[in-house]
Amino acid sequence: MPSFANPAGLWALIGIPAIIAIHFLQRKAQILPISTLFLLEKSQREAVTGRNFDRLISSIPLWMQILSALILTWLISEPRFAVARSTQRIAIVVDDSASMAAFKENLLQSLEKNLPALKGMASEVEYTVLPSTPGISRIYAGKDLGQLIDSLRQWQPNFGVSDPSHALRLARSLVSTQGGVIYATDTPAPTLPFAASLLAVGKSMDNVGFTGSSFETVDGALIWRATVQNYSENPATRTWYADAPGITATPQTLQIPARSFVTIQSAFPAASQRIRLTLSADAFPIDDTLPLVKPSPKLLNLAHDPALAPLAEKLSRAIPNLQNASLEHTDLALRAYDPLDPTPAEGNAIVFVRDSTQGGDYLAGGIIAEKHPLMDGINWQSLLIRQTIALDILSSDQGLLYQGKRPLIVLRTVPAIDNMPATKQLLFNFDPRLSNIESQPALIVCLLRFCELIRAEKIAPAQLNLETRQPLTIATHRRPDSPPLVLEETDAAGKVLQRLETPLGALNAPATPGFQQWRQDDDILLTSATAFADTREADFRKCDQASTLDQATAQAIQAHSKRDPWWRYWLLALIAALIASWYYTNKRRASTLEKEAPLIPSIS
Repeated sequence: MPSFANPAGLWALIGIPAIIAIHFLQRKAQILPISTLFLLEKSQREAVTGRNFDRLISSIPLWMQILSALILTWLISEPRFAVARSTQRIAIVVDDSASMAAFKENLLQSLEKNLPALKGMASEVEYTVLPSTPGISRIYAGKDLGQLIDSLRQWQPNFGVSDPSHALRLARSLVSTQGGVIYATDTPAPTLPFAASLLAVGKSMDNVGFTGSSFETVDGALIWRATVQNYSENPATRTWYADAPGITATPQTLQIPARSFVTIQSAFPAASQRIRLTLSADAFPIDDTLPLVKPSPKLLNLAHDPALAPLAEKLSRAIPNLQNASLEHTDLALRAYDPLDPTPAEGNAIVFVRDSTQGGDYLAGGIIAEKHPLMDGINWQSLLIRQTIALDILSSDQGLLYQGKRPLIVLRTVPAIDNMPATKQLLFNFDPRLSNIESQPALIVCLLRFCELIRAEKIAPAQLNLETRQPLTIATHRRPDSPPLVLEETDAAGKVLQRLETPLGALNAPATPGFQQWRQDDDILLTSATAFADTREADFRKCDQASTLDQATAQAIQAHSKRDPWWRYWLLALIAALIASWYYTNKRRASTLEKEAPLIPSIS
């Protein structure tokens, strides 16, 4: 059976009943004045009221015109005949952003409806389903549409906004130029690269959800605050409650204006380490819950020389979970370095020069900061420093701040030796007493960043609130015999629900909201609560339905079929039928005119 590349051409068949209707009509008889009445009997048998439906008279012009309509319809519809043993390859790139979770059922129904037609006239079809986020393994590869749908039922879209260009490029390379590429999403895209077809299955809908949290200590009590946002154009009413082990939740009503947000807050229960905030459910449930843990960064022990006690006190006020300690139990030391009696600092340290001389003139030259995380966004231009004895700078040291050719701040990394771990030292190559650095906000910012760098590398327990898929680094033991890192999903009471072994190194927070423990052997290194807070994915106002699969269907038919090889002969037959219809129509008209010529009676 052939298929038609232009099915709209079948509308030309309407011409056949039009031709038949025309042939039902008779011509109106001519009125001729005569001087006698001998033609009266004949004239009464002729139609005198115009063209009326009478009876169909079979004739050669009728059949030639019907044949012409059929041939013309065949040619306009562009019939295609299947090519033997051909395979249609279809690659589907699915938008795996979190908003697609609300429309997954719509996507499955649309694919079940449209994919069979995309096979075209090929003998077989091969499907490949890819996620839009780079680096994620394919969802399905095979020939069975039912298995493809089952694979997508198990698929969980939970990423953020991503550019599908990379996935579409990969999809096009898999199916070549003759295959079909489909981008399935919830928001119509104006144009797609690599000749991809669009299948948008979303719709605009209202949504209200949590967008973030913060904490503050007031009069010794920890206060949590949470933001609830209404993304729709209409005011919304929701109920919410805070749930914690052993605490009965009381729902409260919340009024949120259109396209606005409100903040709710309460005291964190003193006896609880975890709580869960819950909104009344809507079509997008992932942002209707907000798990929280009582935040507690790693404890950082700070030792200091007596001469630097004022600076140590400033750091203790500015940095959370920082406490004074002795040099034997310190994580970080504030040390003074006397160039006349040099004693190198050991371990992690912040080192300042202590020059007992009076100092010289102010240093000249522009102040230049190197591109480094400790320096980003800090303004040092108002720093004034007098000439002092310099530190011994090693070739392996990394300069962070310069004035002229003199390094002012240097980062030194001491590699691990035997059982001693690697350490970092931040060196200030001048005496702070002979400068105005203590009045510079840049100093506290730089020291805060360095302290957080040391804290991140310390192997110690911490409690943090995270966002879904947030990049995460957990300091772990890296010995050859070190046990693996284990992620434990827990409930609000801390009961372990599921365990998953994870590789050491760079990690990501889980993709779904909940509570977790990150454990290495018997040590819990991190207790966390993960919440969804992507406002771009929670806004459904631009979602809609659209499709360009009709073009893909036509391309699939042409790619695996060939045109009618007899089309030239059909064209000649059409021309011959039209000529025959014209010839016999004119011949019959001439014969009719001859019979209807007026008779002139003779007068005798």
